[in-house]
Amino acid sequence: MRSAEFDRETVLRSAMEAFVSKGYSKTSMQDLKAATGLHPGSIYCAFENKRGLLIAALGQYRDDKSREFETLFKEQENVFYGLNRYLDSVVEECEKEAIKDCLLQKSLSELAQQDAEVEQLISSMLQDWHGSIENKICQAQDAGYVNKNKSAAQLTQFVVMGIYGMRTLSHTQPKPGVLKELKQELIHYLTS
Repeated sequence: MRSAEFDRETVLRSAMEAFVSKGYSKTSMQDLKAATGLHPGSIYCAFENKRGLLIAALGQYRDDKSREFETLFKEQENVFYGLNRYLDSVVEECEKEAIKDCLLQKSLSELAQQDAEVEQLISSMLQDWHGSIENKICQAQDAGYVNKNKSAAQLTQFVVMGIYGMRTLSHTQPKPGVLKELKQELIHYLTS
């Protein structure tokens, strides 16, 4: 059988959007065909099944988000400005995107009780994300930008909780500026 030829990253990003929009269970092969431009036979050939496509899409999501995260820090004068810019980017995503969900969160909430392998994969990805934030907070503490009286782990948990909260609140269409104010509260917590 001939292997399908396509831009894998583009296909996976399109599949991500479909899965976030409808959820894994409600995303049909026809939805995936429309999103990716691939016929079901090509999807099965390249990814075995819809679940295989989800797992590949989750990997692409992790790679994309990790790259974006690190780029934000490379573009800043110091690690604290990087943290500030990262939280700005979260607010920007929440304020402008029609689809405000995180693929990891949505997939975890939908599949946690149904697929132990996918649950473990997502949990591992979320732990890596927490670790990346904690690493930057440690660096900011060492540089004197972030309060050392609180542990980096505690600060990370608070920031992650704030990010989840902003994403959830964004679904309620808050008044303009509310998410930016909440982001400033996160920054204040880090420095006080």
